[in-house]
Amino acid sequence: MSDSHPAIVSVKPVILPAPGRGEDLQVRVSAPVTGGDLPVVVFSHGFGWSMDGYAPPADHWAAHGFVVVQPTHLDSRTLGIPHEDPRFPEIWRIRIEDLKRVLDELAVLEASVPGLAGRLDRHRIAVAGHSWGAQTASTLLGARVLDPDGAPGEDLSDPRVKAGVLLALTGLGDDLTPFAAEQLPFMRPSFTTMTPPALIVAGDHDQSQLSTRGPDWFTDPYTYSPGNKTLLTLYGAEHSLGGIPGYEVAGTTDENPARVALLQHLTTAFLHSALYPEDTGNTDWQTAGAALEQDPDPLGKLQSK
Repeated sequence: MSDSHPAIVSVKPVILPAPGRGEDLQVRVSAPVTGGDLPVVVFSHGFGWSMDGYAPPADHWAAHGFVVVQPTHLDSRTLGIPHEDPRFPEIWRIRIEDLKRVLDELAVLEASVPGLAGRLDRHRIAVAGHSWGAQTASTLLGARVLDPDGAPGEDLSDPRVKAGVLLALTGLGDDLTPFAAEQLPFMRPSFTTMTPPALIVAGDHDQSQLSTRGPDWFTDPYTYSPGNKTLLTLYGAEHSLGGIPGYEVAGTTDENPARVALLQHLTTAFLHSALYPEDTGNTDWQTAGAALEQDPDPLGKLQSK
């Protein structure tokens, strides 16, 4: 995998009609200028963000051969929907529908980017997300939301999705603060049916205001999901993992370009490995893991099961 920066093209907003949502779905599509049979990554942003955020991972993935699709969810600050809006309690479900709508409308998205038609590989699709977006993405991989009585809710997984990258994904609902338990009932996940391969990334300094536990809360998705998972623990990282929402963003408390670069490199290598399991000659993922393990002053650690 070259560290040069191939040219990418990015088009926004692509508008997908969304009857019943109250707003049509705005999407950003980024892709390499050249190449065919391009795999797809659908990225779900964190609370309040939009399709305009997360350039560090999105641009890097596009430059390394992925078509990256970023919808703007209804909680985005760019839409200004007030908390008392009747849709608000259902936004977590509408977010999931947003990702599925993107998958349903890949032909429209493909046609909206000059020169992209005919270049997608629709059999190699991953989901990714940060924070609330990771929770949204995880449901397409088979995570479920527990009912008030503790029973798993409906299966919202999508067979089109083959792998995931889950960045700062919140843990089990047993340790929510009273505010979170009352206001955010969807934050009661079960990961036992989250079966596809996934890379879960947690910061060991990520102290959530929603949980009574420490940063290890963010390792629950790895601990409680079935095998073929990898956990990347980033040393010193807080919730933005060094600044993945954007460069020099006010909300980043732990700005660390080296950490972001490691995240870009490892997530790209993982996505290639997970979406092309038959390509046994591609050792980028193994090489990246070995390099991290042998680093005398590592920025994090990997563990797999």
